[in-house]
Amino acid sequence: MPDIPGAPPVPLSYLVRAQDRLSFLYLEHSVIHRDDNAITATDKRGTVHIPAATLGALLLGPGTTVSQQAMVLLAESGATAVWVGEHGVRYYAHGRSLANSTHLLQRQAALVTNRRSRLRVAREMYAMRFPGENIDTLTMQQLRGREGARVRRLYQQHAKRTDITWERRDYDTADFDSGTPVNQALSAANTSLYGAVHAVIVALGCSPGLGFVHTGHAKSFVYDIADLYKADITIPIAFDIAARDVADIGTETRRAVRDHIRATTFLDTCVQDIKTLLHDKEEVEYGPEAFDDPSNVVMLWDDRGNAVAAGTNYDDRDEDL
Repeated sequence: MPDIPGAPPVPLSYLVRAQDRLSFLYLEHSVIHRDDNAITATDKRGTVHIPAATLGALLLGPGTTVSQQAMVLLAESGATAVWVGEHGVRYYAHGRSLANSTHLLQRQAALVTNRRSRLRVAREMYAMRFPGENIDTLTMQQLRGREGARVRRLYQQHAKRTDITWERRDYDTADFDSGTPVNQALSAANTSLYGAVHAVIVALGCSPGLGFVHTGHAKSFVYDIADLYKADITIPIAFDIAARDVADIGTETRRAVRDHIRATTFLDTCVQDIKTLLHDKEEVEYGPEAFDDPSNVVMLWDDRGNAVAAGTNYDDRDEDL
């Protein structure tokens, strides 16, 4: 058999679990290429090698040129590649799942397509933001009102803490510089958080578009999950950066979010929260340990409720006929 052209895919057993990866890496004004199983970034200062299997998301900023082989490696490694503007906007691509089956995706789809179970999951998402309070009887409208009041209080508290004048959350996605410093910092921080959360969702094999609170957008589930952490991560960081009067708010904010994620158990928490919200009771492994599992096979759906093995001829006629 002739050799298949191109570099061989990264063995699945080499990949790192989502919760053990570097959350995201932002690059700009550099040439991105591949050297074996590493991503290389070259600029006027030299070249650095980045193990692709350890990346969650690679944010490609202005002035970046990326090769086809680099993109192939990112996709094979399950890393999310995101092309962003100068201050971090727009999502364009992602890699493959690190899951060994569609188990969690099927759970997500089943829960979101049933009105009662979707409401239950949405309430659980809000309950994580209101610990110790019983919100089982509140409607979605009431929950949205409670959440709006909570976020407004958070903005006011952090504005007072950092001695920043705060009016309201106001931003233009097409004109980053038109916002106040704190609004710029909030936008940059949220974009970074979305990138990290998106990478975890994709790695687990879930759908970024099947949201429970948010709906109708390709990243609805990303926004659902990211909203769980803004109060502890992006809001305080944004006010801290704005209070420092830095020269480049976008860069400083991204670096602060990245450092926070790296210094905490955020990725592991995000993985566990998603599995808890989707009521994943099975001990399914999402990482290299799973890929040698003999159950990791393609199945065929059967209308009687059971899956049957693929790769089998189910013709019940006698072969001599």
